[in-house]
Amino acid sequence: MSEITKIQLGQNGPMVSKLGLGCMRMSSIWGGPTPDEAESIATIHQALDNGIDFLNTGDFYGAGHNEILIGKALKGRREQAFISVKFGAIFHNGQWIGMDLRPIAIKNFVNYSLTRLGVEVIDLYQPSRIDDSVPIEDIIGTIADLVEEGKVRHIGVSEITADQLRKANSIYPISALEIGYSLADRQIENDLLPAAKELGISIVAFANTAEGLLTGDLQTPLPVDDYRNHFSRFQGDNLIYNLEKVAVLKEMAHVKNVSPTQLAIAWVKEQGNHIMPLVSMSRRSRLPENIAAMEIMFTPDEMNILNTTFAIGAIKGGTYLQR
Repeated sequence: MSEITKIQLGQNGPMVSKLGLGCMRMSSIWGGPTPDEAESIATIHQALDNGIDFLNTGDFYGAGHNEILIGKALKGRREQAFISVKFGAIFHNGQWIGMDLRPIAIKNFVNYSLTRLGVEVIDLYQPSRIDDSVPIEDIIGTIADLVEEGKVRHIGVSEITADQLRKANSIYPISALEIGYSLADRQIENDLLPAAKELGISIVAFANTAEGLLTGDLQTPLPVDDYRNHFSRFQGDNLIYNLEKVAVLKEMAHVKNVSPTQLAIAWVKEQGNHIMPLVSMSRRSRLPENIAAMEIMFTPDEMNILNTTFAIGAIKGGTYLQR
């Protein structure tokens, strides 16, 4: 497999792999089954062996299961990995019930994460979303205190507006912004991406295939038990229309002898040297394809076709990523 290039987090931050490993799907999602633990750990090991050192998790993934799993995988290999942890989301019985971003809660969350991960410091620590329940000064200020205490190395943010990002960065330098970004979800190009670039903040871009829309595998209608039926993007005429757009991506993938998923990842990585595609995987078999996507190049004509076909607003309906 090809060698993974590096990206700098923030203006003065560390160098990490330009392809990130999202570990969320290594735990139970929305009450579903937990993937095979041995295979998940082997996937982390193989990712590290191939230069993918950015591991992304959340303390609420599988109610802490994800952090415990990563801790097992990193025994004896801690220095090879850069651990990114999100906090703040509160779940009960598998259902999201709100956020807790109070300073007292943050100080509690971080200690549990350190214990589950089996580490002394978290490389990147970030609220999973910013709401109006707690002033940003208190949230970022508390994490800054954790940096001073040696429990956190760098501060990140996720699911945030451009104004909130500027305010957060004025309190303490923000190294990374984690946000959904894909051909189908480009609305952040209007203000959030320019703000991050202006401030020298790197982008950790998740949902590169837009909940599977860009994989080329979807057919209409979706199975009745598919969770995506809750989102207007995947409903009725919207899905039919959107899949017509995806057909353009499938045709280009066929011509280039790659998969639509690979093209979707490659498009994200081409949007800037400060942008990292964050790809969720739980099986080693996914690694070669996703690593190869980082080598795909586009001609100006190909990029123009994609940017025109998937212009902002071209995809009908929304998901939780929509602002």
